[in-house]
Amino acid sequence: MVSFRVRGRVYRRLVCLMFACFVLTLNGCGSDSSSSTTSTADEGDRAKIAFVTNQIASFWNIAKVGAEDAGKDFDVDVDVRMPADATAVEQKRIVEDLISGGIDALAISPIDADNQIELLNNWAEKIPLVTHDSDAPESNRLMYIGMDNYTAGRMCGELIKKALPEGGEIMLTIGRLAQDNSKRRRQGVIDVLVGRDSMPESCDPTGDVIKAGKYTILDTLLDQGVSTVAKQKAEDAITTYPKIAAMVGLFAYNPPALLQAIKSQNRPDIKIIGFDEDEITLQGIKDGTVTGTVVQDPYSYGYKSVEVLKAILDGDNSVIPEGKFVDIPARAITKENVDEFWDDLKSKMGS
Repeated sequence: MVSFRVRGRVYRRLVCLMFACFVLTLNGCGSDSSSSTTSTADEGDRAKIAFVTNQIASFWNIAKVGAEDAGKDFDVDVDVRMPADATAVEQKRIVEDLISGGIDALAISPIDADNQIELLNNWAEKIPLVTHDSDAPESNRLMYIGMDNYTAGRMCGELIKKALPEGGEIMLTIGRLAQDNSKRRRQGVIDVLVGRDSMPESCDPTGDVIKAGKYTILDTLLDQGVSTVAKQKAEDAITTYPKIAAMVGLFAYNPPALLQAIKSQNRPDIKIIGFDEDEITLQGIKDGTVTGTVVQDPYSYGYKSVEVLKAILDGDNSVIPEGKFVDIPARAITKENVDEFWDDLKSKMGS
């Protein structure tokens, strides 16, 4: 498979070289145009790597910086695409346009892994493909780059217990559960509160109240990746369940939406526990309105994706781990370490 891809790059280079020779023939072998035609050939051989996300979010802006930094370090062209419409249909359109445009490799965060397997396998037949942030383990992707979402979910569950040591009613919020990372992240939270041992493959249904000792998980609100919907659903939940003690946002935009909801409903007593490193969430931790958040490392997702794909394009398959998983561990951020974390994040973003 890799040799096929390399042959594709060699073919493109030959086309560029033939074009360069044609220009030289027209202008004379000793003409000044030789430097520009050499540049054209070099540009034709420069690898083109696409980094496709699952939606537009501040989280992905950080990943974009990492991918573009790797592009500079490894001398490749990087094209970062974020679907404005967070659907598998829009993701398919974007990727097929990229492939038609001549990309050499693809890193993607699948929106609906179970129903995208055939598509992913089709793309993986054409170019090297890795998943990041959210995996599609049943597909033929070369590897998954990201954190263990179930473990991260359990870390979030521990933050909830810290916020509510005496227990209480809890509402979970997330974009959608079709993504592999969503299911595992949510299940990790539930299993910690229920007191279960590790059960990453299980999936408690939505719509049912889950009671576990002193904790009651009221439900999981789904917003399909739309922050305004997340805010509205949170406001409705606060009205419907006046005894809510904590609300948990499992996607990057969820905690800011929850903060808006508790403000509009005048419920500053509700504890907010978050996921990811949105600036509003981090400021909330500093201000005391957010208990804590579990952060990933989107910068490394972007950087590592480009790094390994460039190596694979160059014929180095040693970058593919035996387990096909590049673990970039999550961290829990609270008031104790938020300043250090935020300073490091700002330095990576150049601010």
